[in-house]
Order: sequence, then structure tokens, then C-alpha cells
Amino acid sequence: MTVMDGKQARLATRLAFLAAGFGLASWAPLVPFAKTRLAIDEGALGLLLLCLGVGSVLAMALTGILSAKHGSRPIIIVSGLIMAAAMPFLAFALSPITLGVALFVFGAGLGSLDVAMNIHAVEVEKASPRPLMSGFHALFSIGGFGGAASVTAMLSLGLAPVVCAVVSAVVVGMAILLAWPRLIATQADEGGPLFAFPRGIVLVLALLAAVTFLTEGAILDWSALLLTDAGLVPLSQGGVGYIVFSLAMTTGRLVGDGVTARIGDFRTLFWGGLAALAGFAVLLLVKEPVIAIAGFVLIGLGASNIVPVLFRLAGAQKAMPSGLAVAAITTTGYAGILMGPAGVGAVAKLVGLPAAFWGLAGLMVLVPVLARTITANRG
Repeated sequence: MTVMDGKQARLATRLAFLAAGFGLASWAPLVPFAKTRLAIDEGALGLLLLCLGVGSVLAMALTGILSAKHGSRPIIIVSGLIMAAAMPFLAFALSPITLGVALFVFGAGLGSLDVAMNIHAVEVEKASPRPLMSGFHALFSIGGFGGAASVTAMLSLGLAPVVCAVVSAVVVGMAILLAWPRLIATQADEGGPLFAFPRGIVLVLALLAAVTFLTEGAILDWSALLLTDAGLVPLSQGGVGYIVFSLAMTTGRLVGDGVTARIGDFRTLFWGGLAALAGFAVLLLVKEPVIAIAGFVLIGLGASNIVPVLFRLAGAQKAMPSGLAVAAITTTGYAGILMGPAGVGAVAKLVGLPAAFWGLAGLMVLVPVLARTITANRG
């Protein structure tokens, strides 16, 4: 790959990550409108939202097989365009069944794109003399902010949800079309297996991915209640914890490639894990609101580069084909986001929300403890 080809491939990968984050976050502000339009309660809405997750997880598992056979390039293109095409249907589906189908297709496109773009990112990084994975994941976060902010702004201006969804779909589609000619033709695993259960080091990588994604999902769903129940902030300001967590995570990923290049994968995981643990301790032990909320900053900064490093390690291991390993880690991580918050809720019902968050901290201990094992001979 020439220098110019490498530059174009990096741009294509960033566009894919940006499109995925933008598309996913564009749906979030439209959820209340869907609930009102269909006149359904929270329970029914929860079941419909599960369609998105089911579609994503099923597509993620299938994408590993397809990538092993065809490479990631065609899957990025097709799945990105499917996701874009499904977005308008999310805003004008007139029955729960129709919305469920639209969410399933949207989730399938998103899940498939998520796996394929990470496989592509691994290959692009292998051809580069410096780490790139954190920067790619930062674009997902930036896309998420842009998607949520733009749709919220359009809705505030009085535009109909359908118009907002169509505009967002056009943005996602254009990003994928711009990436199309710049994507590299990643190598298919000729003669290799099309499916393999995670094994060896990949099992450990998948476990740590699930833990990290679980933590992110739990903070998304439960941080506001944790802060308000403790009397640290009023109800109207409950979202401040996730806001500072997201900003810290995005910032950490923007500088993460430089940090990883300087200190190596082991230290990035080890010190990142310890920073996240320190954040949990500050959040749960300190009763001064500003300092307690700073715990979210530490968690976000500490966790920001764990997943990018895990994907890089998945691409470098030899226990199984890298494409299948990336698919396994993505699927397991996404399952952590889907099931983790519900698990936190079940634990919180038994022992309280603070104790449930201490449980998350206990799981995060695995990151620094296992850092040396998974980065052996990689610095």
C-alpha cells in the first residue's frame, strides 16, 4: 500500500466510523416521537428497542463469516447503505410491527457495519507505522455527538421527525459513498474456516470487551439515577454524569494513538484500567458533587482506549482468523451493552445501585490484572 493509498484508506475508515456513530445517535432523539406516534407504553417500547439489538447481534455473527469469505470492503458498503435506507422508516412506521421490522433492519445494518469497519481498521492499522485504532473509534464518538445534536437542533426548529430522519440518512449514505472508492480490498481467509468459536486469547479479549462495553452501557442508563438518588445533583441535571463521561472518552480517544505509540499497549491497558477504577472510587466514596462527578471523567479517560487496543490485539493474535476474532469481540461487547444495564438493574434491586456500581468496578479490575497476559511480547 502506497503512502497515498494508506491516506485514502484511513480517510475511508474514519468515514465509516463517523457514519455508524452518526446513524445510531440520530435515532435517539426520535424515540419519544415513535412512542407517541404509536401510543405505546414503556414496556412495549422496550420490546421494540430489543429488535434493534437482536438485529445487530445476529448480523455481527454473520458478518464474521461473510468477511472471512469476501473481505470487509463490500460489507461496509452494503451494510452502511442498508442502515441509511432503514432510517426514514424509523420515523414514519405506523404500527409496532412495522417499527419492529425497521429497527431490526436498521440494527442489522449497524451491527454488520460495526464489525466490518473494525476489521477494515485492523488491516489499515497493520499497514501503518503508528497506532490508528483510537482515532478511528474517536470518530464514532464524534459522529454520535453530531447525529444527536443535529437531529435535536432540527426538531427544535420545528422540522418533522421524518424530515430529520431523511436528512440523517442522506448524511450516512453520503459518508459511505465517499468511503466506497477509498476502501481497501482486505484479504479473505482463503481456505480458512468461515466460522470458529472464540478460543485462546480471543476469549480473554472478548471478556474484557464485554466488561468495558458493559460499563459504558451502565453509565449511559444508570448514571443519572445514581447521582440524583445520592442527592449530588437535582433531577434536571442528572445527565451531567454521562455528558462528562462521553467528553472524556472522546478526548481520550483523540489523543489515544499518540499515547499508545509512546507507552505501548500494556501500559495503556494497565494504567487505563487503574484510572477507571480510581474514577469509580471517587464517584462512589466522595460526597462533594463536583469531585464525585469528576469520577466520570476518570472512568471515561481510563476506559477510552481499552477497546481500541483490544481490537488491535485481536488483529494480531494467531489463535483464529483475525476477521472472526474481531467479529467475536464486537458481538460480545455489544451483548455487554445490551444485557449489562439490565443486569445492573437486577443487582441494584437486591443490594442498591451504589453496590451494583462497585460490582462494575470489580469487573474492571480484570483489565489491569490481565493486561500483561494479553499483551505479551507487544510492549
